[in-house]
Amino acid sequence: MKTRLLMSSVALSVVMTASAALADKASDTLNTTFTKELESVDSYFNSAREGVILQRSVWDGLLYLNQETGEYEGNLATSWKWVDDTTLELTLREGVKFHNGEEFDADDVVYTVEFVSNPENGVVVQRNVNWMKGAEKIDQYTVRIFTNGAFPAALEYLAGPVSIYPNEYYAEAGPAGMALKPVGTGPYRVESVEPGKHFVLKKYDGYHGGPKGMASIGTVDIRTIPDVNTQLAELFSGGLDFVWGVPSDQAEKLAAMDRLNVVNESTMRIGYLELDAAGRSGADNPMTSKLVRQALAHAIDRQAIVDNLLKGASKVVNSACFPSQFGCEQDVTAYDFDPEKAKALLAEAGYPDGLTIDLYAYRDRPYAEAMLSYLANVGITANLKYLQYSALRDLRQKGETSMSFQTWGSYSINDASAITSQFFKHGAEDFARDDEILAWLDIADTAVDTEVRKENYSKALKKIAEEAYWVPLFSYNANYVFTKEASFTPTPDEVVRFFDVSWN
Repeated sequence: MKTRLLMSSVALSVVMTASAALADKASDTLNTTFTKELESVDSYFNSAREGVILQRSVWDGLLYLNQETGEYEGNLATSWKWVDDTTLELTLREGVKFHNGEEFDADDVVYTVEFVSNPENGVVVQRNVNWMKGAEKIDQYTVRIFTNGAFPAALEYLAGPVSIYPNEYYAEAGPAGMALKPVGTGPYRVESVEPGKHFVLKKYDGYHGGPKGMASIGTVDIRTIPDVNTQLAELFSGGLDFVWGVPSDQAEKLAAMDRLNVVNESTMRIGYLELDAAGRSGADNPMTSKLVRQALAHAIDRQAIVDNLLKGASKVVNSACFPSQFGCEQDVTAYDFDPEKAKALLAEAGYPDGLTIDLYAYRDRPYAEAMLSYLANVGITANLKYLQYSALRDLRQKGETSMSFQTWGSYSINDASAITSQFFKHGAEDFARDDEILAWLDIADTAVDTEVRKENYSKALKKIAEEAYWVPLFSYNANYVFTKEASFTPTPDEVVRFFDVSWN
C-alpha cells in the first residue's frame, strides 16, 4: 500500500511540476523543502528545527563547534577567556560585514546580548539566552559577557543558538522586520521571504570565511511542502534536489531504486510523552497519579516502534535527555513493555475499567497512532488531537494539555541543560513542577566542578524517571535523500548546513 502511495504521488508530480522550478545543477540552485511551516525567520522567535537550519546558514555565533573534532573554534570571536566564573571576555574578528553592509564590532554583540537576555523581549526559548546577564564593550573588538551565576555550558550556547545581530538594523526593524528581511553575517544571505512558505538564500560573496568556510552552491531555494509524498514526487520529477526527514519505509524503497542518494544518520532528537503530573490542566486529571503515569510507561512497546517505524540508528531511551549529552544519567528506572503490569497499576490507581484521555501531537502521526493502539490494549482510550506545532506549544505553555507526544532536539547542544533544565525548572512547559528537581538542576547548571554537575543532573534524572514525569520513548534518526549530482555528509546534530552541500 505504501509503495502504491509513493508511486501514485510520483505520477501526480508530472502534473504538478508544470509550475515547479526544475532542479538543475547547471543553474547552481539547490531546490529543497521544509515540512513544517516556520512561524518566524528571526532565529530567536521560533523553536523549530527548520529555524535552526536557517540560523546556521544566515547568521554566525561567536564560536563554532567543529563536528569532526568536538572542539570549539573562533567564529565571530577569534579568542576567548574566562576572567572569572561569571565573566567571559572575547576578542572579535575584524573586517566582518553584515549582509546589509554594516560593520560588525562589539556594539553588535552588546546589543544582541542585552536584547535577547531581557525576558520582556520574549525570546521563545528562554533557556538559550537567560543564562546571560548582560554584556560590556571594552573596545571596538573586545567584549565581555556576564552570566547569571557560573554557567559551564556557556560555550555550547555561544557556538549554537546565540546568533549575533546587527545593532543598528535590529534596533530599527525589530523581530518583525528581521523575520521579513533577515540580516546576518553568515555564508548565505536571504534574498526573499514569503512567510511560512518560501525562502530564497544567495551565497554571500562578502563572507569572512571563518570555520564554516565559503558556501559552494550559489542559490538555495526552500519551499514549505508539508506532505512527504509530495516532496518525494518532486524529487523524482526534478522539482527538488534535497529532502530530509524522510520516513524509514520510504527511504528504504528509494534506496533500493538507486536513483537518488539515501543517507541515514542519528540525531540528538528524542521523543517523549509529557504528562501533567502537576495538575496544570486540572487537579483531577489522571496524570496526577504516579501509578497511572507508570502504567503508561509499561503499556508502550517502544522497541517495537523503533524496529518497525523509526528503524535506522534510532534507539529506545530511558532518561529525559539524549545519551551523549553531558550529565545525561543512564542508570535510571526503566519501564519494560509489560501490558499486564500496566493494567494492574491502573486498577491500583482506581481505574480497573480503564480511562479516557486526550493525546496531543504535532508530528509523526504514525508513531502517535501506534501508541494509541498500545494504550488501548491496557484500557486507556486516548483521543488523538493532532495540531500545528505553534498551536500545541501555546496550549502547553498555558498548561492545558494532560498528555502530549513531544520531541526535542536540544538545539543540538550536547549538555543536559539544553533539555532537562529546559523542561523541569518551573518554566511554561514544566508539567512536573517538582521543587527538589528544580534545586538539583540549579546546582547542576551553575556548578564549575564537573563532578558536582554530574551528581545533581543524576539526582534530577533519577527522580524524573522514578516518578514517570515523562515517558521517554526513543531517539530519532534522519533520512536524507538527494540527487546524485549533490554531495552532502550529514552530522549527528541534525543540522543541515547548506554551506557544506556541493555539486559533484
